Amino acid sequence: MLGQRMEEELREQPTLLQQNWAFYDDFAAQSLRGKEFQLVLLVARGSSDNAALYARYLIEIYLGIPVVLAAPSVLTRYDKKIRYPKNTLAIGISQSGAAPDVSEVMGYIRESGHTTFAITNTPKSTITDLAEFSLLLNLKKEVAVAATKTYSASLLALYAVCRGLKADLECPHLPDDLWVQQCGTRARVDSTRLPDCENLFTLARGIRFCSAEESALKLMECALLPCLSYSQADFEHGPKALASDKSAAIVYGQPPAHWKNEGFHYSQAPERAGVAEAIQPIWDAIYAQWLALVVARQRGLDPDKPEGLLKVTKTL
Repeated sequence: MLGQRMEEELREQPTLLQQNWAFYDDFAAQSLRGKEFQLVLLVARGSSDNAALYARYLIEIYLGIPVVLAAPSVLTRYDKKIRYPKNTLAIGISQSGAAPDVSEVMGYIRESGHTTFAITNTPKSTITDLAEFSLLLNLKKEVAVAATKTYSASLLALYAVCRGLKADLECPHLPDDLWVQQCGTRARVDSTRLPDCENLFTLARGIRFCSAEESALKLMECALLPCLSYSQADFEHGPKALASDKSAAIVYGQPPAHWKNEGFHYSQAPERAGVAEAIQPIWDAIYAQWLALVVARQRGLDPDKPEGLLKVTKTL
């Protein structure tokens, strides 16, 4: 069956997240105990970059620490050195631990005397050699090219990091097997218009903006559907001009009331009542993965082996 490994790994997520949460939380608390930072630098690529976007909102909202996302090419391509403030925390996120640009930035930051914290699923990888602290996701090897369990686990690990930095965040309410089933059913309904639309958007605001970004990435890499991701605010500032009755949008969060009169089709991603906004992107991830998988199958594509993509992408 097309995408069989992706579906298997998608379905593993509730069990793996539940099994690993206590370890993530304890490791982050012990590693970061007593430390205070003036700046957090996030270093990532691909799906990990979307996880970093999630962390940016969490850290700035719940800790008030300014956060920047690194542009690795400043160092790797332009050979420019950045003077980061004293007491900077660099968090490198790489599922494989082998991303050369992420590793090079992490190495430079550590040599500059700052704290480095890696999140990866691969022990004894380049990033674990370079980082002072390495939180291992403890997942079985992810085989499908599209990130599923490594993405949601990275989100959960970053949530733990925020708690380790003394953010006032409760123990997370995590997805269960029933949610996986519900998302699969919902994705089959929401997918019907997507393959034939002229313009496809994924939209969100705030903490859930990472869900829009990750959903767009999944639809492009798995289903080969061009998809534009925007915050709802930025969408209103121009891109909405592309929206028509031949367009479709997947919205994470509450759509504005006036969209009902805009003439384009949109679907609101499912939500579980009682789940705090700060943890909602982990629940969103399962729906986004199902949506991409369902549309890929509709188009006769195998997301386990997408043409032109590799599991480990190495860029500088």
